[in-house]
Amino acid sequence: MNPFGQRRRLILILLVLSLLIFPLMWWYSNTLMDKIFNSEQLKVRIWVDAIHRKADLLTYNTKLFREISANEKNNAAQMAKAFHKLLNANPNEDISFYLDFVTENKTIPLVLVNENQQITDFKNVDTVDKIMLQKTTNLEATLKHLHYNQIPINYYSNRYVYLYYKESLIYTRLWAYFDDLIKNFFDEIVNNSPSLPVLVTDSNKKTVLISGNIDKDAFNTPEKLSAVLASMSNENSPVKIHISNSEGYVFYKESNTLKFIRLFPVIQLFTGFVFVLFVFLLFRYANRSEQNQIWVGMSKETAHQLGTPLSSLMAWTEILRSENVANEIVTEIEKDISRLEKVTQRFSKIGATPKLEPDNIKQIVLDFVEYFKTRTSSKIEFKLIFPDEDIIARVNKYLFEWVLENLLKNAVDAMEGIGTLEVIIKNDPKKKYIFIDVNDTGKGIEPKIQKSIFMPGVTTKKRGWGLGLTLARRIIKNYHKGKLELKYSHLGKGSSFRISLRKNSLFKISK
Repeated sequence: MNPFGQRRRLILILLVLSLLIFPLMWWYSNTLMDKIFNSEQLKVRIWVDAIHRKADLLTYNTKLFREISANEKNNAAQMAKAFHKLLNANPNEDISFYLDFVTENKTIPLVLVNENQQITDFKNVDTVDKIMLQKTTNLEATLKHLHYNQIPINYYSNRYVYLYYKESLIYTRLWAYFDDLIKNFFDEIVNNSPSLPVLVTDSNKKTVLISGNIDKDAFNTPEKLSAVLASMSNENSPVKIHISNSEGYVFYKESNTLKFIRLFPVIQLFTGFVFVLFVFLLFRYANRSEQNQIWVGMSKETAHQLGTPLSSLMAWTEILRSENVANEIVTEIEKDISRLEKVTQRFSKIGATPKLEPDNIKQIVLDFVEYFKTRTSSKIEFKLIFPDEDIIARVNKYLFEWVLENLLKNAVDAMEGIGTLEVIIKNDPKKKYIFIDVNDTGKGIEPKIQKSIFMPGVTTKKRGWGLGLTLARRIIKNYHKGKLELKYSHLGKGSSFRISLRKNSLFKISK
């Protein structure tokens, strides 16, 4: 049973479930966003259609009021002619038509003024105007202020009376209604329900008449205004409107709500990706943390368990010497005891930050290979290819030897006791790393597990836990800031592992 493999499968299942759930949520959210988007677009279309219709209505009303205004002026002119005829009629002339025309006028306000600038008669003038005209000391100026137009009537030789008129009461009320209609039209443009950014300009598109849902700093200069209008025109064609005696244009663009709806799927996709990545990293961290705890616990316990038999073995060597046992046998036993002490120190250092010291890598490798060679099959040929100069790097000797032992033992196991084992040290002066290659002529590693060979639980041995290479890489990568990688592996031909260590030429080894 591989507990690490089971944990990886559990993590994989959780990630797959996350990847399945997220697309469903994304699909549902997109469907909802599409409905909201279509609803917002419908509001925009309705608003634009309403603006077109009201703009057409304003155009029609403007034309209508111009005709009414012209007709009012014509009626006032006809009224003046009627007064003139009444004042200059012959005694025998029938003036009943003119008299009826004047007396039946019930809409046009009229003020008759004599040549001495005195009011002689009022007709259809409201109370406020009457009071102002009766109290004024400058009649002509007041009439002008009240928007009365003057028609001189020559009634005898060079003598005149003056008829003042203005638009009828009905016409004035209609204009008030029309002004209110224009105001409501602008309010509807600015305070539109879809919250569209809107600009209303004059016919030259140089002056902003009114704006809504847009920062005024965005068009406070001619250059900015030109850029904003160009941007709005690219999105939507401006609506042409006719108001009073002038023309204008309504520019609008997509609302911030619609922009957010367009961006929401992207934001959601990014959020989902971050969430899945976070879950993956969290599980990865938890998995590594648990593995670290297992390694540290096992290492500490192993170091503790080895302590007692080592002390006993050291005492036994002293007894053997006192019993005059062959010196060669005792020496070999002491070597193995020394080796076990190193193993104990290795295990004790796992979980703590090891102390790195500058050391001669070539000498460390040479000493270990010489020791290892005497404990392997004589049918294995060792080849050492080292540079002439010493190579200095900061290492922890005990942990670094552990890595070498793992690689060499794996190579010997892969060759099943027969083959060639090469240890090559390469030192390129142009590079920051030194390389230590361990090559064997063993059975090789299957391609399907080559990429995962350093993962815990992955092994080519029938009775292996798959922790040796994982621990070796951890020692090189985490403690020595180097690299341990599978350089190549071919079935039936052998494998090559490479250790990369930062070299340090500034340190010298004390003799």
